[in-house]
Amino acid sequence: MADDQDDHLAYGDFHADRDDASGQERDQGSLFGNAIRRLQRQWQQQTELSDSHDQDLYAYGEYPDLNPPQSPQHHTVQENRGVTEQYQPQLNDQNPPSRASPAQGSSTMSSLFNKVREKAHETVYTLASDLNEKLNKDKTTHSHTHSGGQCSDGAHDHTHHRFGSFAFPRGGNDIKWFVDGCGYFAAVAKALETASESIWILDWWLTPELYLRRPPAKNEQYRVDRMLLAAAERGVKVNIIVYKEVTQALTRKYLSPLLPDYLHSLVPWSDSMTSLLCRMGIDAAFASLEEIEAQNILMEPVTVSSAHTKHALEDLHRNICVFRHPDHLPDAKTLQASFISSIKNLSLNAKTASELPDNTLKAIYGTNEDVVLYWAHHEKLLLIDGHIAFMGGLDLCFGRWDMNQHPIADAHPENLEEIIFPGQDFNNARIMDFQDVVNYQDNKLDRKTNARMGWSDVSLSLKGPVVQDLQAHFVERWNFIYDDKYAVRKDDRYSRLSFVETDENETQQSAGGNPPGSQQQNPADGSVQTHETVDDGSGSGSHVPRHGDGTLRGMVRDRVAEGLRYVQDQYEGSHRSTSRDGIECQIVRSCAKWSHGIPTEHSIANAYIEVIKNSQHFIYIENQFFITATCDAQKPIKNRIGGAIVDRILTAARAGEKYKVIVVIPAVPAFAGDLRNDDSLATRAIMEFQYFSINRGGHSIMESIAKEGFNPADYIRFYNLRNYDRINSGATMQEAENQSGVDYEEARKQHDNHYGAGFGGQGEDAEGEKQYQKYQEAAGHVLDQNPDAGRWDTVSECYMLDGKDVSKIPWTNGEFAEIDAFVSEELYVHSKLLIADDRIVICGSANLNDRSQLGDHDSEIAIIVQDPTPLESRINGQAWRASHFAATLRRQICRKHLGLLRPQDLNHPDENWEPIGVPNRYDLHSAEDAAVVDPLSDGFLNLWNGTAKTNTDAFARVFHPVPYDGVTTWKEYDEYYGRFFREEEKKDEKKEKEGGDEKKEETKATSSYKWGHVVAEEFSAGPKGVQEVKEVLGTVRGTLVEMPLQFLIKEDIAREGLGLNAFTEEVYT
Repeated sequence: MADDQDDHLAYGDFHADRDDASGQERDQGSLFGNAIRRLQRQWQQQTELSDSHDQDLYAYGEYPDLNPPQSPQHHTVQENRGVTEQYQPQLNDQNPPSRASPAQGSSTMSSLFNKVREKAHETVYTLASDLNEKLNKDKTTHSHTHSGGQCSDGAHDHTHHRFGSFAFPRGGNDIKWFVDGCGYFAAVAKALETASESIWILDWWLTPELYLRRPPAKNEQYRVDRMLLAAAERGVKVNIIVYKEVTQALTRKYLSPLLPDYLHSLVPWSDSMTSLLCRMGIDAAFASLEEIEAQNILMEPVTVSSAHTKHALEDLHRNICVFRHPDHLPDAKTLQASFISSIKNLSLNAKTASELPDNTLKAIYGTNEDVVLYWAHHEKLLLIDGHIAFMGGLDLCFGRWDMNQHPIADAHPENLEEIIFPGQDFNNARIMDFQDVVNYQDNKLDRKTNARMGWSDVSLSLKGPVVQDLQAHFVERWNFIYDDKYAVRKDDRYSRLSFVETDENETQQSAGGNPPGSQQQNPADGSVQTHETVDDGSGSGSHVPRHGDGTLRGMVRDRVAEGLRYVQDQYEGSHRSTSRDGIECQIVRSCAKWSHGIPTEHSIANAYIEVIKNSQHFIYIENQFFITATCDAQKPIKNRIGGAIVDRILTAARAGEKYKVIVVIPAVPAFAGDLRNDDSLATRAIMEFQYFSINRGGHSIMESIAKEGFNPADYIRFYNLRNYDRINSGATMQEAENQSGVDYEEARKQHDNHYGAGFGGQGEDAEGEKQYQKYQEAAGHVLDQNPDAGRWDTVSECYMLDGKDVSKIPWTNGEFAEIDAFVSEELYVHSKLLIADDRIVICGSANLNDRSQLGDHDSEIAIIVQDPTPLESRINGQAWRASHFAATLRRQICRKHLGLLRPQDLNHPDENWEPIGVPNRYDLHSAEDAAVVDPLSDGFLNLWNGTAKTNTDAFARVFHPVPYDGVTTWKEYDEYYGRFFREEEKKDEKKEKEGGDEKKEETKATSSYKWGHVVAEEFSAGPKGVQEVKEVLGTVRGTLVEMPLQFLIKEDIAREGLGLNAFTEEVYT
């Protein structure tokens, strides 16, 4: 059993006899009872209205219907028909049944409404139960994260490929890594300049105004929209797919009456009873939705703008085509083609009318055909001419460009043209998320007092045969969206895509004319090989290379070869020789019917589980989220990556082997502000799910290990990243402002407008342009007097290799004292990376949560890399033959976190800023490399854990950040953090008689310190206090900090304020 004093780690409640430690489900309660009660009142009013306007209604026994009206307000009465004759509106030459007497009509209509009401009550309640069961039920036979083969629910079968992927492992590839966005985006820019045929982009968010090279003032031509325009003008075809975001939260504000009225307006008025019943169904559905929203607000809308992306790029050139998908709310054409047509085909009676709430609710929430569609396209993929690919965690969007030292201050009072992060690219979503991104140059975040949030990420560039699988994925997605959404529009701008796969990756692509599967002769041997979607018996729609004449015999031969390859993978280990020189890579993905038009594939999850289970010594994980289950009891979480981790650790523990799992994730995921505020529900929910995955709730990873008598801290530890900087808001800024008469922030805004308005053009505001130039002229005079005025616009290099001691950096007070210029923020981990034994790498877009791993939620893409190039290394003090690619990537990342890399210099790019074709630069055998070679050695672990603890203590002493281990309750949260930084709303009621009205006056209590600034009262006054702060910050090396596993452990984090329901839980996990 673990020592009680070891690290004071919280293993959760496994050792205590507590009722809430049993892993029981939360009480859900009824979501729809109040909605039905409201509907009863509404329908009663509708019935009374029908009695007073019975001339508009016709009822004949159990078969009500209406004569087609001449207009929505005027109807024509027809003659009576026999009582045994049913009116069928689909028969155009048949007259409707006769109108009953007013008394009879009132009675029968009331009866009908009662039946509809009762049936609708049953239907909506059943829908709630079905959805809750679907979202939360314990799938004891299938977690959707097995290693491959047929799912027990029959969803899919990819047994012919490793990990159940649509693609098999391919040799002969070249690949390189990029740690952070600076080098990656520079490489992307260079590749875009070389494009001659095609550019294919698949992104969650794409910002046309993103600068790929910095600073913008010196690199105007490297803005994404300008680079794509230049390519299009060269004749390059540009095809882009972006996620179509949820533009509004489904709250009562938007649900009623706008959307119901919109849906109802599309119902055909040719049949008024149909219209009335449809309206009843829609009202029932939206009353149910209102009840959900009244209890629990759904996830806030994403603040990106795919519409801006589409129109800004397509308006540039007809060679640029942008698809947005999915349509969370159907547009008129789609709705008329599907939703309305299905209503038309109903045989409308009490039963089918009562099904309308069910159908409408499914349409709104996207639960069509048992698939929840409140999900996103999350891949990050760029293909150049079908030969070069970029993929990983970085979208081409704001907030992603960053350097290894992660500067979070970007004030340049001596020269505004040194600004690195223009407009909204200077972002700190912990303070203020992206707002009005269409006006990208606008930024309301004051750079004189606020820090940005750094972005830590990993992406790749590659070429070789495996690129064909990425092409296949893009073509399948494009054609699926085209057929589903754009084919009906008859716009010749858009067409299907196809490409021909060849043995040597001489891939030919086409749009429109050449359908998928078009053949081309191989000049080498006369054979042909085709890319097309093949029914291989799996229903997967996966692409299969076909050789020879494309006969069944040829396909069987391919299947046998792939089967042998699979067997080799399983029994010969990860370093078997490949068929050609180069690196072996395999593409895996998460996709399903809603996202890709195929049965569910979750080969990423399968790969994660198998690689963890088969790892020999250690796993290194970086991810934006860590939400996973060890067993069935951890509802609603379904993926079992956590279970694989526990199994592998227990195997090592029982055998007495040294085994380590290192996990690096963000301190606060999902961009919350003050965690105590109600609008931080989503973040608190995610944090709670993560803690339940790690060390709380009774079934977490650490608790599961501790239950078996082992100390989990000996095997697995969790870490965050954090950094600091100093805003150059001292004497230089004040002097430039005084000489120019222009506030720095006003001049900065005009700089952003100037470089956002157009290449070589002036800003839109002529007067503002004058102010900008006026400030620049004054700043130039200041710089002439002090040439080093801009040397320390950021001090982020101080915690990197060979960085200057922060206590030696000069400062002269201006508007702000130096102690108020220091800032700190979490460094946001966005990587989606797993490295096992320094031999195998999984890298892509997939987070470690259900949304990314289950396959039928968010769509994702990833690559498994097994480099046969050996690198002599050591593990646990023993000689170890590592993979060159995996080992150098892991070492580069560890050194960055430990501050053992030199800061990147924008004026001196190196090989790591180049696309594939130029190998990565890494200084093997240096002293810094030697420090991170052996991840199991005592030397490395002492350095890693010692650095994390020293940094954690330093940040806590100076900045009081949360989360923090010393904060276990909300009361302690307020004492440690809230009283310094939290802004609270206080309402004082004052009775002021003005026209007889009582008014409430709202006052805002301002916090003592700005977000992320030094808690100055913890230090001495004056220069002595500044020196004390610098001495503490001087101990910081790199950005690694401990993850606070005790944070709010005595509280139910997610239940403080608003609660959760089945819908929100599914979205957040």
